[in-house]
Amino acid sequence: MKFFIDTANIEEIKKAVAWGLVDGATTNPSLIAKEGRDFKQVVLEICGLVNGPVSAEVISAEAEQMVVEAKDLAAWHENVIIKAPCTIEGLKAVKKLESLGIKTNVTLVFSANQVLCAAKAGASYISPFVGRLDDAGEDGLKMIEESMRIIKNYGYKSEIIVASIRSPLTVSKAAELGAHVATIPFKIMEQLVKHPLTDVGIK
Repeated sequence: MKFFIDTANIEEIKKAVAWGLVDGATTNPSLIAKEGRDFKQVVLEICGLVNGPVSAEVISAEAEQMVVEAKDLAAWHENVIIKAPCTIEGLKAVKKLESLGIKTNVTLVFSANQVLCAAKAGASYISPFVGRLDDAGEDGLKMIEESMRIIKNYGYKSEIIVASIRSPLTVSKAAELGAHVATIPFKIMEQLVKHPLTDVGIK
């Protein structure tokens, strides 16, 4: 399983990269806004630290504008992949971008049907939001299980990124289900390494 770090905080990324756990990164406009810094500068700094895909999200609502925005973002660095929402317009943009050789990550996915649609549109990555489903009283990991079965049934090239992770248990359970990627907040990534019995053993 690949680990992406879900943050726009450069210091957190530096630490996690030093641990040898980071295969990529995901950002979104909200995470970058929290940093109070220029969007392009942050994305380029992350690309300089992370040797793998770095998701940068479009904010337009219509496919044509998404494609224009995405072409600009993708030109910033070879590691940039384009996050687009799982909407009809988003999937139209994804189909076009993938045909141009620009990799995409379909985000805000909450059902197996949406995973199927994103895979059919040719998305490189698909990001189901497990934590938000759990918050709404649904079983987020069950949806991951269904999604992995769909991807395998038809040999889709899309990789499933388990997103909206709220606990270390979600990471191990997603790994058991064969999910390709987990995108993990720094705090949770730190918790993955720790166990009280390890501390006792060291003492």
